Amino acid sequence: MVLAHLHRIDPDANMARYYCVDIAPTLFGDVSFVRTWGRIGTHGRTSIETCASIEEAERAAS
Repeated sequence: MVLAHLHRIDPDANMARYYCVDIAPTLFGDVSFVRTWGRIGTHGRTSIETCASIEEAERAAS
């Protein structure tokens, strides 16, 4: 479930960035809060925080 997918593009500053916030289930029954960010066209960086429930993951996302 993608909560937000944002783009920031400023050609004058040569800036083309993205930020994505996602909540996804794990194989072990937990829920992960996943943040991905970087320059558009690259894989960027990813941060994953595992939570016990979807409510806890939604609190972490907000």
